[in-house]
Amino acid sequence: MPRRKTRTVEPPAPEIASEEPLRLTQFSHGGGCGCKIAPAVLEQILAKTAPVLAPRQLLVGIETSDDAAVYQLNEEQALVATTDFFMPIVDDPFDFGCIAATNALSDVYAMGGVPLLALAVVGMPVNKLPLATIKRILDGGESVCSRALIPIAGGHTIDSVEPIYGLVAIGLVHPDHLKRNSGARPGDKLILGKGLGVGFFSAALKKGLLSGVSYSAMITSTTQLNTPGRALGCLAGVHAMTDVTGFGLLGHLVEICKASGVSAVIDYTAVPVLTNAMDYAAKGCITGASERNWASYGEYVSLQKKQLGDLERALLTDPQTSGGLLVSCAPEVVTEVLAIFLQEGFDHATVIGEVGEGKAQVSVIRSH
Repeated sequence: MPRRKTRTVEPPAPEIASEEPLRLTQFSHGGGCGCKIAPAVLEQILAKTAPVLAPRQLLVGIETSDDAAVYQLNEEQALVATTDFFMPIVDDPFDFGCIAATNALSDVYAMGGVPLLALAVVGMPVNKLPLATIKRILDGGESVCSRALIPIAGGHTIDSVEPIYGLVAIGLVHPDHLKRNSGARPGDKLILGKGLGVGFFSAALKKGLLSGVSYSAMITSTTQLNTPGRALGCLAGVHAMTDVTGFGLLGHLVEICKASGVSAVIDYTAVPVLTNAMDYAAKGCITGASERNWASYGEYVSLQKKQLGDLERALLTDPQTSGGLLVSCAPEVVTEVLAIFLQEGFDHATVIGEVGEGKAQVSVIRSH
């Protein structure tokens, strides 16, 4: 009788539990410009700061909550100095570095200046983040500075609980081309350079709801350098300028109104919005900073209540990380201002309202 062959069956290999991929946002309690201290709280802190004797060369200090300090060197040059840093708004380390650097340099452009150099501000949980991840964050910042044609000439690093990255940005501006947030005049038109909705996207990302297309749109917007500020600074018809960041469109417009002693009217239907942003807001993807913003400056805002609800208000108070320039300019230069934006790839730039007389107040209407 033939011998029966036996076959040994190998037991299946034990499954190795795969580790959850590391997410930068898991280390931060807030991300991007949503990390900012609420405007009302910041105002209280600064109000208790002892006044200092400012030299006459200090053209811009903290008095109007402007984007950067400006110190005049001579008749043709003034130094623009600012710093901005925050915790991760996205999980990709390179993208995080790019966004943070773009946001920091924006303050120089918002003053009408040209960046000169930058210093890195780095705080990282070095025992929790791989060194390669930290390196990618720095690479992202360096890539943006390379596009801005400036070096990162130094900086400072610390071991911190949450990842923090940003820049000290130094620039130059001709004193005659300096644009403050305090120069808006009645009759001016208001122009916004980028679409709103970055805060909605970041909230959707944290909830795992953000699509790949919307993520790309978010990165495109937040890493677009506000370079039109250089040319806008040279236009006499541009009377005031700032960039829209953590306090939202309404917050930064209120700052312009208070600093300039004017009022403003915004047409909600004219405000540019990033594609699908309102869809995410309708799903509850709204940051806590939006409500804190409204609580801080809502008394300065009048909404057309029958036509503007909670979602519309949330958009106007949505914290914008690396948002667009907000320009107050004479009506006769509107075409030129929009052409400058368009030439530098800012397709969302549009007129959203106008400046009026009266006390600091922003009225939001819906024209249709």
